[in-house]
Amino acid sequence: MTLHEARKILTDMTKSASLLRHMRSIELVMTAYAEKFGENKEEWAIAGLLHDADYEAFPDRHPGVIVEKLRELGEEKIAHAISAHYTKWNVPYTNSLDKALLACDELTGFTIACCQVRPDGISTLEPKSVIKKLKDKGFAAKVERDEVYKGVELLGVELVEHIAFIINVLRNHKEELGI
Repeated sequence: MTLHEARKILTDMTKSASLLRHMRSIELVMTAYAEKFGENKEEWAIAGLLHDADYEAFPDRHPGVIVEKLRELGEEKIAHAISAHYTKWNVPYTNSLDKALLACDELTGFTIACCQVRPDGISTLEPKSVIKKLKDKGFAAKVERDEVYKGVELLGVELVEHIAFIINVLRNHKEELGI
């Protein structure tokens, strides 16, 4: 599957601007991590781009619809990573793609939420500010902190380093993402 084909699937399944922005942001972070780890950038980008593609249209079946579609297209590795991007689904983490998607999903969304309450957005955001907000259970309350910490642990990175990496990627795309 190409990134172009993945974008077509995404736009066929998802219309919400905020959800599309979320998936684009995960695509960007996953692509950067693939480059850092010497992995397949397109594969990692597609996993990030499509991980929530069925959430809007099929919330009660998420991620089953997109996982099934990817398996039909022969994209088992990406399908598996998407099926594992929430620890409570009890899908094993078998490779770095699985672990990276889990580690990037909630924390990237949370980092964007941090940007939205700052007058200068991501321009001066530092990891310590994100960590402070993580400790505030009332801020972005729907973000499951245990998912953030488990993702970092599985990926084998330090929390501060991971947050700094995400901030750097997002900062390089701040106009596109509106942050």
